[in-house]
Amino acid sequence: MKIKVSYTTEKQTDAAVSALKSDFSGMEIKAVLFFASSAFPPAELASAMEKAFPGVSVFGCTTAGEICSGFMSENSIVAMAMTGGIIEDLRVEVLEDVKGNAKGALNKAMDAFHAHFKIPLSEMDFNKYVGLILIDGLSGTEEILMDAVGNVTNINIIGGSAGDDLKFAETFVFAHGKAYSNAAMLALVKAAGPFSILKTQSFQILDKTLVATKVNEKNREVIEFNGKSAVEAYAEAVGVPAEKASDAFMRYPIGLVINGDPYVRSPQRIEGNSIIFYCNILEGMELSLLESTDIVADTQKAVADMKNGMGSVSGIINFHCILRTLELKSKKQVGPYAAIFKDVPTVGFSTYGEELFGHINQTSTMLLFA
Repeated sequence: MKIKVSYTTEKQTDAAVSALKSDFSGMEIKAVLFFASSAFPPAELASAMEKAFPGVSVFGCTTAGEICSGFMSENSIVAMAMTGGIIEDLRVEVLEDVKGNAKGALNKAMDAFHAHFKIPLSEMDFNKYVGLILIDGLSGTEEILMDAVGNVTNINIIGGSAGDDLKFAETFVFAHGKAYSNAAMLALVKAAGPFSILKTQSFQILDKTLVATKVNEKNREVIEFNGKSAVEAYAEAVGVPAEKASDAFMRYPIGLVINGDPYVRSPQRIEGNSIIFYCNILEGMELSLLESTDIVADTQKAVADMKNGMGSVSGIINFHCILRTLELKSKKQVGPYAAIFKDVPTVGFSTYGEELFGHINQTSTMLLFA
């Protein structure tokens, strides 16, 4: 068995970790990836997971909801054990103080990867190597980190921003038996076989354009679209009164469209006449208004097409935006969505943003192992 997944709803940390360890007994494990509700004491959980799997790379983060084969849950832990049949080699690095020194922390990690793999990241084959990144979801550093990573390597870096069950107080990444906030975890994997990346979102692109004419990039704040206040211009595009603009945010986000594919920027809240977004928007950026479609149908097709193209899939890691989870809940589609993954070993979590070629929202980014 190359990959096995497990989950537990045990409330006590020791009991939960013991349940996971029992499920993975008998496997020659190379790595354990886990996603856990913030209900578990983070330092205690990180230490217990490290002790449960000695000699194994163990890493993960806190969530806003968990995903495992065939179901979505809360207040649980989900985990994926991977053997040498999936991972030939890997190195896990923690980037600390990402708010104060993100690029410096990344450079230190890059040096460690170079020393471990004996090859510069700039020369790595993107068909053999892939990166998994988990970032403190309240740090606001996703764009800085992803831009910096993109400047030093062409391999795919995929991941998500850690959550804390919508408390928006503190999120954690886990590695080396410790829990870190104001940090990111980057695992560089040399895969033992083929893998693919899937990005899926459920929106149609509308024929309405919003140009960010005045922004406060540091705060992810758009002050003006099309020379008007951001709230006024957005409400006009959607066709609602300005006072109702926030009611349309989930159904009508905006997106940077590249080759016909939208990279979603989701509005978070209104401050005065400005709109605060979950992702950075640069001044002068031209964005299209998007309208939500059917998440379940779109995901079913995207996953089926990917499976057909790969021949078979051994496992899936799913970084799934919390806004998609909230939409699924509101439409009573959680069960049908989870059922898409019932026949494939799958773990994932509801994120505070997704990482792939940058920082995006209202998307699922997935790593699929053949």
